[in-house]
Amino acid sequence: MPESASPARPPLDGNHSKVIRHQGDFTWEGIPMEPYKETTETWRGMTRRELAGKRGESQQFHLRYFEIAPGGYSTLEQHEHEHVVVPIRGRGEVQFGQYIYRVDFGDVIYVAPEDPHQFRCPADAPEAFGFLCVVNAERDVAVDGSGTCHICE
Repeated sequence: MPESASPARPPLDGNHSKVIRHQGDFTWEGIPMEPYKETTETWRGMTRRELAGKRGESQQFHLRYFEIAPGGYSTLEQHEHEHVVVPIRGRGEVQFGQYIYRVDFGDVIYVAPEDPHQFRCPADAPEAFGFLCVVNAERDVAVDGSGTCHICE
C-alpha cells in the first residue's frame, strides 16, 4: 500500500499493537521524560521513560528506559521483584551488595529478588548511562539503604 494510502497510526494509549518510534538521541515519539522517582533524597541525575506497560496494555511486565547523567546514581534498594536491565548507551556500574561490575552496551543484568542493588554512571563518563529495564507490572515496596520504603518505580 503506498505511503499516502496508509491508514492513520493507532494512538499510543490502549491495548493494541503499536510501534513507538525511536527519534534518535535516546528519545521516543510521544513518550515524555519523567523523574526517576518523586523525591530526590536517595538518588541523583536520573530520568526515565515509560515505553510499554502504562498506556492500557494488558502485559504482565513494563519496559522502561532509564538514563543516568555522569556522576548520577539510582537508589540503593532491595525488593522482592526481579528485573532485567540491558545497557544501550554509554557505560555504567551496577552494585550487588559488596560487588561492583562495570557494564556496557548489550550486557544483560539480572537483579534477583531481595538483592540490594544500585546503578551508577561514573563522574568521568563522556555521556550518560542509558538502559532498558524489564520489570513486573505489579511490584512490591522497595527499601533503600536507610530503611526508607519507596514504591519501586
